[in-house]
Amino acid sequence: MRRSFASVLLLCLLAAPLAGWARSILIPMDERQSNHLKAYGIAYAVLKADAEVEWLLNYRGGSFMIAHSAAFEAECRIRGVSAEIISDAEAASIRQKLADPNLNGDVVKLLKAAKIVVYSPIKISTAEFENTDAVLQVLTYAEIPYEVVYDEEILKGDLPKYDWLHLHHEDFTGQFGRSMHRMTVDDIKAQETIAKKFGHAKVSHMKLAVAKRIKEFCAGGGYLFAMCSGAETFDIALAAEGVDIVPSSYDGDPADPDAQSKLDFSKTVAFQNFTLEGDNGYRGFSTFSDINANGSRGYESGNTYFELFNFSAKWDVIPAMLTQNHEATIREFAGQTTAFRKGAVKPNVLVMGEGKTSHRYIYGEIGRGQWTFYGGHDPEGVRGGNFRMPTNLNLHPHSPGYRLILNNVLFPSARKKKRKT
Repeated sequence: MRRSFASVLLLCLLAAPLAGWARSILIPMDERQSNHLKAYGIAYAVLKADAEVEWLLNYRGGSFMIAHSAAFEAECRIRGVSAEIISDAEAASIRQKLADPNLNGDVVKLLKAAKIVVYSPIKISTAEFENTDAVLQVLTYAEIPYEVVYDEEILKGDLPKYDWLHLHHEDFTGQFGRSMHRMTVDDIKAQETIAKKFGHAKVSHMKLAVAKRIKEFCAGGGYLFAMCSGAETFDIALAAEGVDIVPSSYDGDPADPDAQSKLDFSKTVAFQNFTLEGDNGYRGFSTFSDINANGSRGYESGNTYFELFNFSAKWDVIPAMLTQNHEATIREFAGQTTAFRKGAVKPNVLVMGEGKTSHRYIYGEIGRGQWTFYGGHDPEGVRGGNFRMPTNLNLHPHSPGYRLILNNVLFPSARKKKRKT
């Protein structure tokens, strides 16, 4: 039976003086890394063991450096992660190099493992489609532990227990995902039951209450990450507070015919000046608004790419962390919300990655917290493919698109400087 990582680490720590402790483990994140995604799992495991990780920004693809122990070295080997054992002098030389004011690099200390939670209907759903969420897949593959909550837990006030929250490709407007067919009758009934339990007359009212709790969590110092329709419908729900935007095919009564003019964009996090899409009967159109830059508006084919911007590691450390990668161009991928129309993104939002006609990867701050929105469903998904089939990440251990997700997972562990620009 394999010993736990923590128990192996304790034995190695006790033996450290005999083993020659004055060494470091460098986990390269350039082309020499055998498994980029699992390398993040190693970094998280080290933090979980109450040890520090140095994130070497813009050094060999955003490498990690940790104090040497036999346990850490063995864990890299077990998980198939490339690691180099270097001397104290070599480690000091790397730090000195990155401290050079003429070099766009820096060392950021990761101090504590964030407590990760995913907001997902897998908490109540039997639908296999719910398991295809990219964040659920990559957390599992990287062996990073997480918990799952859904509407009931959030309405009960459980979010303050966590540091980092991911929003599944959710529909916060109460229209049950529109034409994506991802909710069965049982799923819909489960949501209606939760709404009734907490005194909400409609699912749309409950989803708004959930969205407001999530916004409060972020403003209070939490870290929010959302992809696909989760990002789009979160802001739509906030803008439509007090306005009925749900057609009768979903909740039995008609939407307000003047709903569009009553949207309040001051309540949103990322988007403004968007127009709601019409409906074509129950499970009609699959789009929610023109926030979504899809089809010819922002995504041409599976062979197009979006660009990551290059930020100063010393002055703009937050976006520098969030864009660490071994590739600066990333293949575009589709989703119910594929990308974000440039005209719909608020001017105070920081764009970290964009395609020819749309923004793909954006960041912002609210209160004491931060959020990141990432367009698309699956970074290794195929346009026109089956979204109900989970991606086998064993086939994509070097995925630069998935690396952006994992940058966000480590982000709360950093001692950060305030962004300058």
